[in-house]
Amino acid sequence: MTLQFFPLLLKLIAWNGEKLEKAFRRVFPGLISQGSFLPLFPSIVDFPILVVALEKVEKSSGSLVGSSIASIQKSSAPEMLLALMDEAYTGSTIGDGGADSESEDSSTMAVAEPFFLELLKDENDGLAERHWASPAVAVALQAAVSTSMSDRLKQALRMTPRLLDMYTAIAIREVNDSLICALVPLLMARYSNLFPEKLFLYEVQKRILELMLAGFNRSPSFIALLKKPIVDRLGEAYDSPSKTELALQLCWAIGEHGGGGETHKDAARELFESLELLLYENLSSSRVRLRESALGSDSAKSRKSSQSRLLCFVVTAIAKLATYHRELLPRARVSLTKVARSRISDARVWKRARDYLGLMNEPAICLSILGPCESPSKGMQKLGTVNWSEGGTKMISHLPFYLLGAQEGPPHDFSFMDVLPGS
Repeated sequence: MTLQFFPLLLKLIAWNGEKLEKAFRRVFPGLISQGSFLPLFPSIVDFPILVVALEKVEKSSGSLVGSSIASIQKSSAPEMLLALMDEAYTGSTIGDGGADSESEDSSTMAVAEPFFLELLKDENDGLAERHWASPAVAVALQAAVSTSMSDRLKQALRMTPRLLDMYTAIAIREVNDSLICALVPLLMARYSNLFPEKLFLYEVQKRILELMLAGFNRSPSFIALLKKPIVDRLGEAYDSPSKTELALQLCWAIGEHGGGGETHKDAARELFESLELLLYENLSSSRVRLRESALGSDSAKSRKSSQSRLLCFVVTAIAKLATYHRELLPRARVSLTKVARSRISDARVWKRARDYLGLMNEPAICLSILGPCESPSKGMQKLGTVNWSEGGTKMISHLPFYLLGAQEGPPHDFSFMDVLPGS
């Protein structure tokens, strides 16, 4: 039952800041259970926003620090908190705040109320809509960053990455696969919806990506199971710089883990088609952006650089996916040939496509370089490496690569007798 009330504990920590952090870190692992694991993640990443919401309540109600019991009873703060709780639980509406209700701060709070009220509830009753689509939320949070931040908010910004580190360590070590799989779409959704302070964004987004990629590494089949949200994120690749970075990392994961593995061919094909679509859309738009960058605009050059970086990852993912699922090789050759012949995009992109086409003409080398990395738990050696303890029978690393061109499979699986003519 205690785990149901972790939002109340988080409010206590948010209000008192780093002086309670050490004690909170000792009890933090006890907050994580099957029922709290998923809702605890948004509560952690929204920790600074919780501080903003609490400070708005204090601002509208007056500070109770150092007040006498009599003054506390007369203060509007208890009434405000009760109203917040009532709205969070029953959906009722907070009444007008009197003469100050027409102020700018009050109106901003009123429009953004559903978002703040969700944060200020005292019980964990599962995941809820965070109202990130509301323009008023973006305005309220940007105002909190633009004005002088309180010490309490600065402490929350420093504490959040450290709490997220603990959450990640526990997730990787103790949480089962089904919960990790359910967490990944939430990670993707929240990657670009965070408190808009630059250093905070960098620290938290880095940790979100690390947790997401660790989940894929732990169970590559998640990529196939989560095909729909992954495809959706690829479709948003150019909505914002943060969504571009997320799409880039997803492209890497798709290629690195073969679209979910050998047993998920249908999912791999659909992911491959999404990569193709992203590639062709960007090839057509690169003509416009190349002309824009020629005009010398800094923003245009930045967009072109971001596009080129994403395209490099898309091209690599296509090549790796086709190496893993060989039935996709003909389509991959067509896609890479279009890129190699385009010459309209960044030279790094079409040169990389050309290099991958060359590798595909040498199956053994291609499998060694672009093939999947097998999990050590399967007892298999990573492709492209040589086990020197078996050098007496498999020392072919000194042979020129072109001698292996007609061979199939990893190069280290062949002995000298496989590639040299018999006497």
